[in-house]
Amino acid sequence: MQISFACQASPDVVANEDFVLASERFAVVLDGATDSGLPNGCEHGVAWLAGRLGGQLAATLTEQPGLPLREVLRQGIAATRALHPQCDPDNPNSPASTVALAREYDGALDFLVLADSPVVVQSHSGELLELFDDRTAHLPAYDRVSVSRLRNTDQGFWVASTRPEAADRALTATLSTGRVRRFALVTDGVSRLVERYGWSWPRLLDLLEQQGPAAAVRAVRAAELAEEPGTRKGKRHDDATALFGLM
Repeated sequence: MQISFACQASPDVVANEDFVLASERFAVVLDGATDSGLPNGCEHGVAWLAGRLGGQLAATLTEQPGLPLREVLRQGIAATRALHPQCDPDNPNSPASTVALAREYDGALDFLVLADSPVVVQSHSGELLELFDDRTAHLPAYDRVSVSRLRNTDQGFWVASTRPEAADRALTATLSTGRVRRFALVTDGVSRLVERYGWSWPRLLDLLEQQGPAAAVRAVRAAELAEEPGTRKGKRHDDATALFGLM
């Protein structure tokens, strides 16, 4: 498995709240959730949470290479929670992150997604598997109070924060390594090429394979700058991470 990636902060911020880490056997991509501005009971920032959680996930994937990915995530959230006992773990606005994982083990490729950092896998025959947790796109309201109330509930959406049981709500898939040609793990700062700007997943995979992940980030920035400011809801720019795997 060959892994390459690019990770770039939004032009509008100082700190990159995305996190990526990879080895020859696994890949970890996280997208820290933007601080809502509501009291969160935590003295640490979103980038701190994403980095610490990413490190815990990598440690578990290294030490227990065959552990089911939901259990990897469960242990990672629990271990990260234990790193800041001075903070309030029961505050629903505590720093949080999406999670996308890929792991090769015993002739199989395992994938996991929690929240909106999708995984896309393409077989040698061209068949696509999209592992995309779109629960954040179906909330009844998007004001800060409503999102806070719906976070980590079955009526809303789940993210990795301080509740290990969030791992039970993650999406997973397993494919034999012989079936897979290539795959990508991306944060929503890159998946917007497909969701917002009309690209297809095969087009994005082709770009990642032929020109590398940095080219995908450049494509995102070009598309963002080509839009008239204020034409869409939400942030014009976002942290952007693209990880590409070739079998």
